[in-house]
Amino acid sequence: MSVFNDLLKKIETKTAKIGVVGLGYVGLPLAVEKAKAGYHVIGFDIQEARVDLVNAGQNYIGDILDEDLNEMISCGRLEATSDYAKISEVDAVAICVPTPLDKYMQPDTSYVKSSAKEIAKYAHEGMLVVLESTTYPGTTEEIIRPVLENHGLVVGENVFVAYSPERVDPGNKFFNTKNTPKVVGGITQNCTKVASALYREVLDGEVHEVSSPAVAEMEKIFENTFRHINIALANEMAILCDKMNIDVWEVIDAAKTKPYGFMAFYPGPGLGGHCIPIDPFYLTWKAREYNYHTRLIELAGEINNSMPEFVVHRSLEILNEFAKSLKGSKVAVLGVAYKKDIDDVRESPSLSIISMLRERGADVVAIDPHVKSFKLDNEIIETISLSEAAIIDADLTLILTDHSAFDYELIARSSKAIFDTRNVMRDIKQTGLYYKL
Repeated sequence: MSVFNDLLKKIETKTAKIGVVGLGYVGLPLAVEKAKAGYHVIGFDIQEARVDLVNAGQNYIGDILDEDLNEMISCGRLEATSDYAKISEVDAVAICVPTPLDKYMQPDTSYVKSSAKEIAKYAHEGMLVVLESTTYPGTTEEIIRPVLENHGLVVGENVFVAYSPERVDPGNKFFNTKNTPKVVGGITQNCTKVASALYREVLDGEVHEVSSPAVAEMEKIFENTFRHINIALANEMAILCDKMNIDVWEVIDAAKTKPYGFMAFYPGPGLGGHCIPIDPFYLTWKAREYNYHTRLIELAGEINNSMPEFVVHRSLEILNEFAKSLKGSKVAVLGVAYKKDIDDVRESPSLSIISMLRERGADVVAIDPHVKSFKLDNEIIETISLSEAAIIDADLTLILTDHSAFDYELIARSSKAIFDTRNVMRDIKQTGLYYKL
């Protein structure tokens, strides 16, 4: 039997042992789903603290049910380790490591490279390697393939390599790792087939095969660039509507009554998270190799990156309306996480806004039921609980994240002035001054 058919058989019979490198927001949910599907899964992470938490059945990712993690650990189908030598035991491995931008807004693929090198040390014939980390088109072919082939393996013959982008939306109540459609592009047809076979055994969502890893890499960036640009348009409309004294939220509500040709995107205090603020710039960087300038993407980035400063400026103007300066005023910031009902502060615009408010002399208190503390300007800042006293004490209540746990009735009756960047209080009767983005 060929190594290809042998691996397919192991996948179909659930006798394949699966590895997941990186136990963060993408990797751990994937590892749990693969274990729930009946596979023995080994999770790899360089952070010993994560390894210890997983092995103890202690969940740290909001999109995973505590009982699911506990059950998979208890029944022995999931384990975690920092020992990459155990890669030699697995038949398939997914790479789910960070791909941030460096200070020059260029892709930092160091985590992908180091993971590929560790895997290659212990790789064997009949293994599947899938990169899931969001990255620029060409990464799978340029980084993963050469590292494996330098160790004597032949991609498409005795080792199989594919790219299948993660599609994780933290806090989404409807779509998760299990039911979100998956795109798969292998270096060869057999690579695509074997990777798709594994995902079809694990996931409920459709598995859509494409012709190459580059297509799959590009489509992932296209997804997030689409959102990036349309959010920038909504933000620019918000700024213009503010100058024209028009309610941008009412404009969007009216526009979305059109049943074709329009998709609603909404303004906000800025972009956050591990995808939308970062991914489009992978493409901007890669485009330079082809002597092409991605003007629309970069302009959208300028607009979205300017929103925290716009929010701070409007806060200053609001305080000025009742004879207050920003310096010395107390501002209650509601929401540190980058989106509602999660604890993730990566790239959160709240951090920039809080920093700018503090630089301008404001006394800022941060309130977030999902975030106990956060690091800002080399300082650990503790959040406080939402209370009537905290809101009454503030000169301005600034809503940056529309968490469901916030008591908006309390906020409405206790605030002297509210600046609502999420339009979350549009239907609540106000007792003080109320402003929207």
